Amino acid sequence: MTERADSMWMRVIDKYYSDNPPLRDLLILHSRLVADKALKVAAAHPELNLDAKFLEEASMLHDIGIFLTDAAPIHCFGKNHYICHGYLGAELLRSEGLPRHALVAERHTGTGLTLKQILVRDLPVPHRDMIPLSAEEKVICFADKFFSKTRPQEEKSVEQAERSLAKFGQDGVLIFRQWCKEFL
Repeated sequence: MTERADSMWMRVIDKYYSDNPPLRDLLILHSRLVADKALKVAAAHPELNLDAKFLEEASMLHDIGIFLTDAAPIHCFGKNHYICHGYLGAELLRSEGLPRHALVAERHTGTGLTLKQILVRDLPVPHRDMIPLSAEEKVICFADKFFSKTRPQEEKSVEQAERSLAKFGQDGVLIFRQWCKEFL
């Protein structure tokens, strides 16, 4: 799909990423891959009645907060821990009048973060559940697990995605396996 310069999500990306072209390009590439995978799930599962327009927009904006984090290998030179990009992106999207898109940004980390996980791991994020609830949130979170920003052109296999999630405990792996049954 050709990116339209006048799309809502492109205007938001350009607002925050115009001064960092390498990061902008990486964000768009990663987000496009996530969007395409999410849209494939929607096409394969009409019974889920997913909002395709929203899937694309929210996929393209799910990582909008990465520029606020410190991840030099991917051109992020902010001051926050990378795990903060979800809730920070959500704050940006709320300020842009996009509260539904903000929920996707906030809830897409891993298979979502529970308050218990946040407290046990002492994560530097707000103390509240941030887990995907809507079907669209789950599909975008699922699609995101197949793509990293360090190897943006390579789609992970299900097994590779599971191994990535397993580093943070088995709860996420079990949720991901359930999503595989629902979405693949």
